[in-house]
Amino acid sequence: MTQSIKLEDPRLFRQHAYIDGKWTYGDGGRDEAVTDPATGEVLGHIPLLEADQIRGAVDAAETAFVHWRALRADERCERLLAWYDLLQAHREDLATIMTLEQGKPLPDARGEVEYGASFVRWFAEEGKRTFGETIPSHIPNAALGTLKEPVGIAALITPWNFPLAMITRKAAAALAAGCTVIVKPANETPFSALALAELAERAGIPAGVFNVVLGDPPEVSRILCAEERVKALSFTGSTRVGRLLLEQCAGTVKRVSLELGGNAPFIVGPDMDPKEAAFAAVAAKFQTAGQDCLAANRILVHESIHDEFVEHFAERMAALTVGNGLESEVDLGPLIHGQAVDKAASIVDDALSRGATLVAGDQNQAPGPNFFMPVLLTGVTPQMQVWREENFAPVAGITAYADDDQVIEMANDTEYGLAAYVYTHDIRRIWKLLRALEFGMVSVNSVKMTGPPVPFGGVKQSGLGREGGITGIDEYLETKYYCLGALGSVSGS
Repeated sequence: MTQSIKLEDPRLFRQHAYIDGKWTYGDGGRDEAVTDPATGEVLGHIPLLEADQIRGAVDAAETAFVHWRALRADERCERLLAWYDLLQAHREDLATIMTLEQGKPLPDARGEVEYGASFVRWFAEEGKRTFGETIPSHIPNAALGTLKEPVGIAALITPWNFPLAMITRKAAAALAAGCTVIVKPANETPFSALALAELAERAGIPAGVFNVVLGDPPEVSRILCAEERVKALSFTGSTRVGRLLLEQCAGTVKRVSLELGGNAPFIVGPDMDPKEAAFAAVAAKFQTAGQDCLAANRILVHESIHDEFVEHFAERMAALTVGNGLESEVDLGPLIHGQAVDKAASIVDDALSRGATLVAGDQNQAPGPNFFMPVLLTGVTPQMQVWREENFAPVAGITAYADDDQVIEMANDTEYGLAAYVYTHDIRRIWKLLRALEFGMVSVNSVKMTGPPVPFGGVKQSGLGREGGITGIDEYLETKYYCLGALGSVSGS
C-alpha cells in the first residue's frame, strides 16, 4: 500500500536523482521502495543509478566547478542565502517529509529543518572570510603569503538519522568554499535530500553544482572513492563503514573528513540534584529514539545518589509517549527499520544474560513492529554490548562509580571519542573531567551542545576533521603558498 503525502508544495516530493540540474531515472530500470517506518506503507520509489550515471554526476560537477569557483565569495553567499530563505519558507513541508521517511516526531523534524538551515546561513557568510595570510619574508625583495582555494568536487555521504541537517552542514561549507558537490543520501531517507535539491535549483544554484545520486550504497561509494576527479569525501555514519571508505580513498589520496560513531558517557557528580540530573539524562538519551551519535550511551552516576537517580530516571522515562511522529504529544517515534528493533532487543538480552537488571521497558506495549519501548537497565558492566557498542536505540544503561579517577577510567574505556556529558557544580571536578576525558566535545550541565558556530567532531575512532564553526569550511579548502620576487632581482635558496 502506498501512503498519501500531503504537502503545501507537492513539487518538493521528488522520486528521481538530480544530476546536472535534471531529474533523472535509472538507466537500468532498477528502483527501491522507501517506506514509512511508523506504518510500513510505501512512500515512493527511488531509482538505483548505473555506474555510468554516477560518473555522469562527476562530469557535471567537474564542468560546473569552473564557473562556480570563479564567482566572487559574495555572489556565492547570495545564492546560499536564497537557499536558506527557501528552507525557512518551506519548513513545514520539509519537516513532514522528514517525519514520514525517518519517523522522528514532527516537532523534532521542524527543529532539524531550523538547525539544518542555520548551517546554510552560517557558511554563506563564512565563505566571505576565507582569508589568506601575509608572511614576513625571509627572502630579500620578495613578498610571501597564502591563498585559500576550493579543493574541487566533494562527495558527501550522509546518514538516515538526520537526513536534512547532515547534508546542509557539509554542502553549505563546500559550496561556500567554491566546491561543487555530489550528495549520496541514505536509501532509507532520500526524499529530504531531493527536496533540498529542488530548493537549491530555485535559489539559483547552477546546474551541476549540487547533485544528488541514488543507488546501491557500496557501489556508489566505491565509484566516488575511486574517482580521481573527486578531491574530497565527507561521511557521517558508522565507524565500520568509515574505515572502509578511508581505505577506498587511499588510492586517490583524497581529503577525507569523517564523523563516525559515538559512545557518550553521561557523568553525574555526587553534588548534583538527582532529579535534575536524571531528567537531563533522559533528554540526552532518547532524542531521535536514541538513534543519535550524541545520545548518552553510558550513564555513570556517583554511588551516593545512584538509587535516587534511578527512581527519577524511571519516572521521567515512563512519561515519554511512543507513537507515530505525525501524531501530537509523541516523544519517541519508531526505529528506522526492523533490523534496528532486532539489534535493540539483542543488546537488552545480552545485558540481562550478563547480570544487568531490567527496571523498565515492556516491549508488549510497542505500538507497531518498528517501535521499541524505552528500556532502563542498571548494573551495567563493561562486558556488556550496551556498554561497548553505540546502541543507537532507546536503551539506557546506568552504572555506579565511587570517585572521579574511577569514572574517568570508565568513561574513556571505549574506542570512540565523540562527545561526553558532565553534570556537577564543583568547579574543580569540572576542570579535572574536562581535561581528562578523551572526547572531541564535552558538555557541562547542558544537553544541548551543537550549532553552526561549533567545531563538531570527535577523536580516536569517532572521526577525522570538524564540521561547523570557523574550521568547518577548511575541510573544503587548500592553502596555496606564493612567493613574489621583485623583477630583476636574483634570489638565492
